[in-house]
Amino acid sequence: MKGSIKKTIAFIFFLIAGIAAGTVIAGLCDGVRYLDWLAYTMSVGLDTGSPAVLDLIVMKLAFGFTLSVNIAQIICIIISLIVYNRIFRN
Repeated sequence: MKGSIKKTIAFIFFLIAGIAAGTVIAGLCDGVRYLDWLAYTMSVGLDTGSPAVLDLIVMKLAFGFTLSVNIAQIICIIISLIVYNRIFRN
């Protein structure tokens, strides 16, 4: 049980580290010649600027969710998952 919790926490850590590293790399490469393709970003979801609104007269609920992913994040996530698999082999 303890081993699976440790692996789960490590997996989440590696995933977040890959996302953070990809974000930093994309920010640094934005506008740099021949590396600007790493900063290409695609956004998917409900725009938070105009969220879906559910009006129940007594209260209003607004739903909005946007997921932005760039090329550098995808590459860093793949690298971090490869490193995770090499560290936590069974």
